[in-house]
Amino acid sequence: MSHELQADKGWRVWWKLTRPHTLTASFAPVFLGTMIALYYTNINWLLFLAMLVACLFIQAATNMFNEYYDFARGLDSVESVGIGGAIVRNGVKPKTVMQLALLLYGLAGLLGIYICYKSSWMLLIVGAACMLIGYLYTGGPYPIAYTPFGEFFSGVVMGMLIVLIATFIQVGSVPNFAILLSIPSALLVAAIMLSNNIRDLEEDTKGGRKTMAILVGRKNAITILASYFIISYLWIVGLVLLQIITPWSLLVILSIKKPLHAIKLFREKDNPLEVAPAMKDTALTNTIFVFLLGIGLLIGYFL
Repeated sequence: MSHELQADKGWRVWWKLTRPHTLTASFAPVFLGTMIALYYTNINWLLFLAMLVACLFIQAATNMFNEYYDFARGLDSVESVGIGGAIVRNGVKPKTVMQLALLLYGLAGLLGIYICYKSSWMLLIVGAACMLIGYLYTGGPYPIAYTPFGEFFSGVVMGMLIVLIATFIQVGSVPNFAILLSIPSALLVAAIMLSNNIRDLEEDTKGGRKTMAILVGRKNAITILASYFIISYLWIVGLVLLQIITPWSLLVILSIKKPLHAIKLFREKDNPLEVAPAMKDTALTNTIFVFLLGIGLLIGYFL
């Protein structure tokens, strides 16, 4: 592996392989779930850190599985947009990418054991299921990413379950409050996957995938993406009006320029390179929205 590092200009290749723009999809829900737990108990920050690092490892490993299997199935090429490119562009051996992904899964598993020891061993089942879904997203005989269900599974696992687990390990239960606040998080993670599939629609069609974007068509997929954004913002406004959450949660509105720009760009452009900023804005919407929601809860708790 060291020879490959030298040949491929060092750590930057490996960093790019993790697809860092997606890693915030791990940080934001862990932070939100912890801020929810603040309303019920004192926070164990070491447990928070273990959860955060484990989720980052799982997300990075999932991206590497994606890189490996897309290459193995002949879907990635030098011209492909949005990939890490370590295999097709930088000459890293596919076996090395798989080994690194499995190493990250192993490290996440060790952290998971610590988390279970400090909270509940029942989480072993939930954690194992999440890791299995992460692998099956592009691995196995019927990859989830190649079906219309990619957005659903990514949203539920990375958006909703991480919020609920982050709350559970602190509180020991899952309050309805946490479930309500995990819904926009799930929608915005699903939006990241949908934006990726909108960008890759033509290439995925050639590769034989059957993503939701392909099945409903580009125009309808963009409309669905917009609905994810609209529902997420209206959901928070509704919870504030119903006095379920603090009015400080409306800080999420500060992030609204990102999704507006993303939808505008998707509607005006269709070239994968030209819409890359729209995908970036979609990912930033998730990060900023969920982070601001957590900050709003934090401010509301102390005020």
